[in-house]
Amino acid sequence: MLSLEAQPQATRAEEAAPPVIDIRSLSVEFPTLSGRSSLAIRALDLSIARGEIFGLVGESGAGKTTLARSLLGLPPAPGRAVAGEIRFEGQDLLRIGERALRCMRGRDLSMIVPNPRSELNPILPVGEQIMTVARVHLDVPRREARRLALDMLRAVQIPDPERRMGAFPHELSGGMAQRIVIAIALICSPKFIVSDDATSGLDVTVQAQILELLQRLAADRGSAMLFITRDIGITAHLCDRIAVMLNGEIMELAAREDFFFRPRNPYTITLMAAFAHNEGLRRLWTRSAPPLAPVAAARACPFLARCPLAQPRCAAERPMLRELAPGHFSRCHFPVAR
Repeated sequence: MLSLEAQPQATRAEEAAPPVIDIRSLSVEFPTLSGRSSLAIRALDLSIARGEIFGLVGESGAGKTTLARSLLGLPPAPGRAVAGEIRFEGQDLLRIGERALRCMRGRDLSMIVPNPRSELNPILPVGEQIMTVARVHLDVPRREARRLALDMLRAVQIPDPERRMGAFPHELSGGMAQRIVIAIALICSPKFIVSDDATSGLDVTVQAQILELLQRLAADRGSAMLFITRDIGITAHLCDRIAVMLNGEIMELAAREDFFFRPRNPYTITLMAAFAHNEGLRRLWTRSAPPLAPVAAARACPFLARCPLAQPRCAAERPMLRELAPGHFSRCHFPVAR
């Protein structure tokens, strides 16, 4: 896998260009048995530029998959977007209607899921499944769809693609099945790709191959990508910018070098400490938070209960996401000194 220093970064021109996807104040809620609604995404703002791979990190339950599915107009049931905008090429995806969204999914917007077995139809050859996407969204005849499918199998480095076209999902290894899912997601050269923890079930060798494959294919097609993962270490090798999410809110967002070498949010540092092999760092940043008086959760910092730097203000006032340096944002009243 490539080193941190060797990875390409988004240029100033790319950062200044209109984003491919622009999320503005997005809120997604789920009804509860009490009759009240619970917010899974809270007034989230995020934009991703053409050709950029944007990493989104967070623990289970942070809202990552809810965000991923909401971007394609498919929030997990019974969730629903209740506020905000998701703008793609000038259109608000929350308001264009289901029929228009169906035409865009697969052609302009694609998603790579973590479990390829649940994505692939077990009774159809994988080649037929790739061809179907091309025929529906690109409106090409069967012969052309087959050619495109074979080219895509070669692009994702499937050996003997002509023979694999007729294989069924159960005949493929986990890594091979994941490559088929990637081929389906990318055959129409979508402008925006969501990878939702797509490498979590793979062994480290296959995982490294898939990550390099995703990076190369996204670069070749100029696609923007939201790369969602629970493994903060992966983002160091793949992503241009990285954000950390907790309870449906972004806690820190920065370019890769700033994020790893100059983190400012206690939650980010706690995550890094959990992945580190330095026992002293782990003890320092995973200790219990100081005791505070009971507070209303809606007013408090989402990391209050576990933050070793928590102070009374953190319980009384919910922090805002502030820009501490150019392109570096943190949601904390008392950001860690650089």
